[in-house]
Amino acid sequence: MDYSELDRSIIVATQGGLPLVARPYHQIAGQLQISPELLMQRMTQMQGSGVIRRIGVVPNHYALGFRANGMSVWDVPDQMIDLLGEQVGKLPYVSHCYRRPRHLPQWPYNLFAMVHGKTREEVEVQVASIAALLTQLQGEPVRAHQVLYSTRILKKTGLRLSEKNHEKNHEKNRIKTAPTEAIQSTTA
Repeated sequence: MDYSELDRSIIVATQGGLPLVARPYHQIAGQLQISPELLMQRMTQMQGSGVIRRIGVVPNHYALGFRANGMSVWDVPDQMIDLLGEQVGKLPYVSHCYRRPRHLPQWPYNLFAMVHGKTREEVEVQVASIAALLTQLQGEPVRAHQVLYSTRILKKTGLRLSEKNHEKNHEKNRIKTAPTEAIQSTTA
């Protein structure tokens, strides 16, 4: 059986998020008119092959009361960035941490760590603890850093498949099979 159309339907049905119900996979399986077991089997297979990279929670920090969200940027030694980034990324108030290239002379920062707090004062305390950690790990004071605070919420979604094309293809396939179904019903 060719699962490509089914897999595409599963992606389209889940790419906007899982429904907030007790059994979200059962609800999606019902929408797609397949069994929950087949849905989970296909999703597991797509995760294994890398078609689905991850299934996770995408929190809306503002809705949770975290109004001060700052991207802290750091100038750290390139030869230590993997170690430093790994340690900073483990901090409970850092949601994501990654390396970016410097753009000298205007932009000396190469380590980015997103910090969330309910107030800017809370974020400043967390940034000070990152500075202390980096100083301890580097064996020297942090060279430079800044905090760039979010001023608005941007759309937080990944790449999405078009439902329009999916519906068009689905409709085309349904039309192709319609005469066969009609013949079967008249001969039965």
